[in-house]
Amino acid sequence: MGELDTIPVAGGADPAADGFFRIAAATPKIRVADVEGNARAVLACVRAAAEAGVGALALPELCLTGYTCGDLFQNRPLVTACERALAWLLAETRDVPVLLTVGLPVAAGGALYNCAAVCCAGELLGLTAKSYLPNYGEFYEQRWFEPAPVEPRWVPFAGEDSVPLGAGLVYRCVDPLLQDVAVGVEICEDLWVAAPPSTEMALAGDATIILNPSASDEVVGKAAYRRDLVRGQSARLYCAYAYADAGAGESTTDLVFAGENLIAENGSLLARTPLMSCDMAVADVDIDRLVAERRRSNTWKRPAGGEGACCEVRFSFAGEMARDAPDLMRSALDIDRVFPRTPFVPADHGDLAERCEEIFSLQAAGLATRLAHTGTRHAVIGLSGGLDSTLALLVTVRAFDSIGLDRTGITAVSMPGFGTTGRTKGNAATLAAALGVDFREIPIHAAVEQHFRDIGHDPAVTDVTYENSQARERTQLLMDIANQAGGFVIGTGDLSELALGWATYNGDHMSMYGVNASVPKTLVRHLVRYAADAFGGQIERTLLDILDTPVSPELLPPTGDGQIAQRTEDLVGPYELHDFFLYHLLRFGFAPGKIFRMACRSFAGTYDVHTIWSWLRVFYRRFFAQQFKRSCLPDGPKVGSVTLSPRGDWRMPSDASARLWLAEIDSLEP
Repeated sequence: MGELDTIPVAGGADPAADGFFRIAAATPKIRVADVEGNARAVLACVRAAAEAGVGALALPELCLTGYTCGDLFQNRPLVTACERALAWLLAETRDVPVLLTVGLPVAAGGALYNCAAVCCAGELLGLTAKSYLPNYGEFYEQRWFEPAPVEPRWVPFAGEDSVPLGAGLVYRCVDPLLQDVAVGVEICEDLWVAAPPSTEMALAGDATIILNPSASDEVVGKAAYRRDLVRGQSARLYCAYAYADAGAGESTTDLVFAGENLIAENGSLLARTPLMSCDMAVADVDIDRLVAERRRSNTWKRPAGGEGACCEVRFSFAGEMARDAPDLMRSALDIDRVFPRTPFVPADHGDLAERCEEIFSLQAAGLATRLAHTGTRHAVIGLSGGLDSTLALLVTVRAFDSIGLDRTGITAVSMPGFGTTGRTKGNAATLAAALGVDFREIPIHAAVEQHFRDIGHDPAVTDVTYENSQARERTQLLMDIANQAGGFVIGTGDLSELALGWATYNGDHMSMYGVNASVPKTLVRHLVRYAADAFGGQIERTLLDILDTPVSPELLPPTGDGQIAQRTEDLVGPYELHDFFLYHLLRFGFAPGKIFRMACRSFAGTYDVHTIWSWLRVFYRRFFAQQFKRSCLPDGPKVGSVTLSPRGDWRMPSDASARLWLAEIDSLEP
C-alpha cells in the first residue's frame, strides 16, 4: 500500500469539478420555405455559439422551413430539401463540439412529424418528435403532423442508416467530467400541457438540461406567462431549461413571433433576449447544483407504479474530427455568471422589505405560539446594545403585541461587565424605554470577580476563562430572573454565530427559545434597518446607532478612550464571507474548492485571494470543531432554507473529522 499522503484530495480541488456548463437559445433570421438560406442562418448561429464556448444550443421549432409554412408542409420538395439541408449541416459542423437542435419536418412511413434533429459534432443523434400538436385558436398543426409515436422507432435519415425518432429521448454525454450533462428535448406546446414530456425525461432519464425549440407567437401578456412556465418547469425538475423562440422571417400574415429566448435554472431566469429581436441568450448553468438539489430531495423520484420510460442516446462532444473531448465543464472563475455576495439577502430593495416583514412575522409567530402553549406572560432578554439582542427584543415585542400581552411583561436586562462601553449600554437603555418594556441594569463585575477568587483565576489574565465567566454569569442571571417572573429566556444568538461556534457553551449559547437561530448575521443587519424605517423617531435613531456600532461580545476591557477593543470580525473573519461559505456549504453541499473560486469571483476587489482562502480555512475548522454546541441547541423557528437545528435540517456528529475538507483547502493555498 502507498503512503497516506499519496491519496488525492477531493475532486472539488479541480476547477473543472465546479460543474458549470454553458448553454444557449438563439433565433436565426430566416425566410419562410427558404430551406437553403435557413440552413446557412442556422450554421451561423451554431458557429457563433461555439465561438462563445456554448456546449448545448436550442434553435427554434421548424427553423429550417419556418413555422408558418402552412399547407406547404404537405409538399414533398420542402420536406426532402430539409433532409438534404440537415445532411449539409452535419458535414459543416463535424468540428463543432456543440449539441444543438434543428427544427424540421420529418417524413417516416406514412406520417409527417414535427421534429427537432439533435446533432453534435457532425453526428445526428436522434429525432425528437413533438408530442402535443395544438389545434386551437391560431394553431392547426394536426392538419399536417402526427404526434410522436408512443415507442421510439428507428429510421434512416440524412445519411444515417438508423436513428431514433420519438419522444422521451435523453441525450447523455459519455465524456469524462461531462457525464451529468444529460439533455432532454420537448417542442413548444409540449411545455404548455398539464404533463410535459420533460417531466419524465428528468425523472426517468435524469435529464439535467431541457431544450425547447419553440414557435410561440406574441400577444399581449403572453411573454410574462411564458417566462413563468419556463421558470416553473425548471424549478419542478431541478433542471436548466433553454427555450428558443421563432422570430424574424416568420410570416406575419396573421401572427407576429417575437423571438424571446429564455434560460432558467431551478426557478431562476438567468438570461433572456429582448422581444422582437433575433439574438442569442447565453448562460452558465450549474449542473453540480442541480444534481445536488435532486440528491437532497428524497421526493425526487418517479412515484411507485409511475408510467413511462426514456430512451437514452449516448454521445460525445469529441465527434470524429477530435482526438479528445473538449473541456466544456467550467470553473467558477471562467464563467460570465455573477454570484450574490449576500445570498441570504434579496438584491432588490422591494423584495428585501417584503422578506424582512415575512421573517419578522415568522419569528414572532414562533415565539407567540410558544408563549401561548406554555401560558407564559413574561420574557427575559439580555439586552447588550448589539445587533442580535436588539433583533430578539424587536421580535419579542411583536410577539407580545400579536397575542395581546402587555409589553411590560418583557424584561430587558443590561448586564455591564469588564468590556461594556457607554455607547452600547446607553443604546440598550434608550431602546428599552422607547419600546415600553421593563428594563433592569445589573452590573456583573463583583459577581465575576468573586467567581475568579472561587476558582483561583487571576483577573489580569484575559483568556477564555476571563471571557466565558462573564457570558455564563449573564446567562445565570437571566435564567434566575425568568424563574422569578415565571417566564423564560429569549435567545439572541444568530445562525452565523452558531456556524462558527462563536458562543459560550452553556452561556449565551443557552436559552428557552432562540428566535434568531436561523437568521444569518448579514440578514440581521437588514432586519434591524427595516425596523428602524418602520418605527421612525427615537427608536429609529437608536437602531441606526446600533447598526453603526462594531460587532463585539464586549468581554475585554475597552480602549483608553472608552471605545470597543474587541471586534468580532477581526477575530473570526468577515461575516459576509462566512455567510457566503455557509450558504453554499449547507444549501448545496458544494466542495471547498468550488466555494473558494465562487467567493474569489464574487468578492474580487474587496478581498484578495489569500484573505478569502485563509478565512475559508477558519470557517471549515470552526464549523467542524464547534458542532457539539449545535447538537444541544434550544428550540427556535426556521425562517429560511438554511438552518442548523439538530432536530431539523442539520444532523452531524460532534466528532466528525474535518481532515478531508481541510486537505482540499490546503491544496488551494494561493
